[in-house]
Amino acid sequence: MKKYFDEALERMSTDERQRYYRKKIQEIVRYAYENSPFIKRHLDAAHIKPEAITGPENLQKIPVIKKEEVRDAHRRSPPFGDVIAVQPEELQRIYMSPGPIYDPERKGERRLKESKALFGAGLRPHDRVVVTFSYHLVPAGLLFDTALRGFDATVIPAGVGNTELQVGLMRDLNATGYIGTATFLLNLINKAEEMGCPFGKDIFLKSAILTGEKVPPSLRNTFEKRYGIKTGQVYGTAEIGLFAYECSENSGMHVCEEVFVEIVDPKTGRNVGPGEVGEIVVTFFDQTLPLLRFGTGDLSYMQVEPCSCGRTSGRLGELVGRVGDSFKVRGMFLHGPQVEEVLKKITGINKGVLIVTRKDQRDQLTVKAELDNEGVDKDEVRQMLGKKFREACRLKIDQIEFCPSGTIGKGEKALVDERTWDQNPVERKSLRSQASLVPPL
Repeated sequence: MKKYFDEALERMSTDERQRYYRKKIQEIVRYAYENSPFIKRHLDAAHIKPEAITGPENLQKIPVIKKEEVRDAHRRSPPFGDVIAVQPEELQRIYMSPGPIYDPERKGERRLKESKALFGAGLRPHDRVVVTFSYHLVPAGLLFDTALRGFDATVIPAGVGNTELQVGLMRDLNATGYIGTATFLLNLINKAEEMGCPFGKDIFLKSAILTGEKVPPSLRNTFEKRYGIKTGQVYGTAEIGLFAYECSENSGMHVCEEVFVEIVDPKTGRNVGPGEVGEIVVTFFDQTLPLLRFGTGDLSYMQVEPCSCGRTSGRLGELVGRVGDSFKVRGMFLHGPQVEEVLKKITGINKGVLIVTRKDQRDQLTVKAELDNEGVDKDEVRQMLGKKFREACRLKIDQIEFCPSGTIGKGEKALVDERTWDQNPVERKSLRSQASLVPPL
């Protein structure tokens, strides 16, 4: 049986990989400068010409591009903020991610790196795979759909929610694979037991690709030991797609060859050493959206020791936090400014904060709000807050608490993450020990 999706790339020697990245970096920097006005402005502002970037060793001359810069460019010049390097008529789909940022997909795009990631994480052509991410607006559902068909797996496009219906689908269609969050898989397992068709007896799921949220080791162990489901994690962003994946060894996530990944100090943009924690920064070898040194906002570290699976790429370690005021909740990114905007729109609220906690393996969202005065209609505020929050953030608030004036401190952030995770983090050097780091995501 085929072990690698693209053996020639995945098993390059050290010298081959160095030559490969040198060529790719030179090509994409030149192409992006000539075809993306956004990138040209970015390089010109740093007084950098394309010929100055000859390979990985001097790529860090380019300042890291923050997601906020891309978002602001979209706002100044909608819909794409002159970031894309192709004409709009060349696109086959346009997605939306928080910001809003409109993510382009070029006609004929095959999602080969995503296929490589899912294949590497354990799915195969004979699998029938339930995709439980949204097919609406955001790229996730269709991205996974296209990637699975890239190696002839069968797709069951289930989308989000409807646990009872999805349990029936998995049972009737003999689903062998799952793609979604760990939390939703647990919900499906619990629903199946309620319905009298438990996993391992009436539903024989073999593989689960988990992404979109932190996976506690205890939950992963439950899937594998109790239900016999082999789990693998993949990682990516809305702008770039999937670009890292666990292999059968589950010892870090291999980086796809279609990108070049650096781990950098968020304050300086300079590379940190192997094993040291920093921000994941990606250069994307793509002619539609040629992002150079794009900061994902996620904190991790790079593992460079050989993997026994035979692949020779570097591997990302666990995600240990976020840079700045953004968190991933139920598979969706939440940004502090988003929450602030929603709270400002609600008549009757003087001050508010959204608190993220975790209970029974599920993220919980609680709004604490101070009212303008005691005469405010609380039921109306609750209704409007829930409605506006779903519209802006595509997430449901679990609880709304009204508190006395002065409870919320001056200058307190609008978004606070108080989640805890049942794992003992591996000690890492450098940035990981700083108090400014948010809890693991």
